[in-house]
Amino acid sequence: MASTETTTETRNAADAKAADARGSETAGLEAGLDALETRAVSRPPVLRTLLSKVVPPVVAVVIVLALWQLAYHFELKAHYQLPSPLDVWGSLREKWLEGTLLSYVWESVSRGALGFAASLVIGTPLGLLVARVRPVRAAIGPILSGLQSLPSVAWVPAAIIWFGITDATIYAVVLLGAVPSIANGLVSGVDQIPPLFLRAGRTIGATGMKGVRHVLLPAALPGYISGLKQGWAFSWRSLMAAELIATSPDLGAGLGQLLDQGRVGSDMSLVLAAILLILVVGIGIELLIFAPIERRVLRSRGLLPNAR
Repeated sequence: MASTETTTETRNAADAKAADARGSETAGLEAGLDALETRAVSRPPVLRTLLSKVVPPVVAVVIVLALWQLAYHFELKAHYQLPSPLDVWGSLREKWLEGTLLSYVWESVSRGALGFAASLVIGTPLGLLVARVRPVRAAIGPILSGLQSLPSVAWVPAAIIWFGITDATIYAVVLLGAVPSIANGLVSGVDQIPPLFLRAGRTIGATGMKGVRHVLLPAALPGYISGLKQGWAFSWRSLMAAELIATSPDLGAGLGQLLDQGRVGSDMSLVLAAILLILVVGIGIELLIFAPIERRVLRSRGLLPNAR
């Protein structure tokens, strides 16, 4: 009898010990999961941010300028064909002193912004239509992909014949360059939405325009933002092609016209100065507007490390 009681007590003690072990393992697992979910978001030090984000592009620019100066010094091309960085800076300074430099930049930026806004208004519903209606996708989808790969400059002669040398020509070229990219970006974003999201939206009554507003567009936002970035790049390139070819005193003077002035006058310093301005404006808008929006959207979905 005593032996039976001793065996029972031993078994109970072993069971209690095993239960405690399982409990400690479960508690450790829960603590680990809680740590993953509640990881503190800490901002990187300012010095680290400067070293990782600012220093590399500055070093790259310095290297390019040094190579450029060396090419000028050793006359890889005649000086009138390849001016030095200081010569290009002199052309920019001359336009600044004339008071015309900012007007060139503003003319192109305002045209680009207006053309991109119009492309956004047209491309967004078009992208939704192609993404959600199969017959429309079968009919229009390949055309949009073809238009996206078509060089924008190819539309300039046709637009001049249709609208003459007017602002309508420039905006038509910008629209034809940007709308397909915006529409295709939204189609790609919609295609990446898990079907469960759409079913859950229908379950709670988010159908029709409510479903588009509260389920479809938010879920497709990463792909849509990528399409907007690409749409801006296409609209900016299209604008420069249109300004370079469709020149007229009645149209005003943008960066494309400035580039054409350098070509007509065989002023390579002015040509390179115009190219530099076009590059700086394009990169600046990408970094100041689209890149922060994209980082915020990706970070809110857990697709971007907090340290970036």
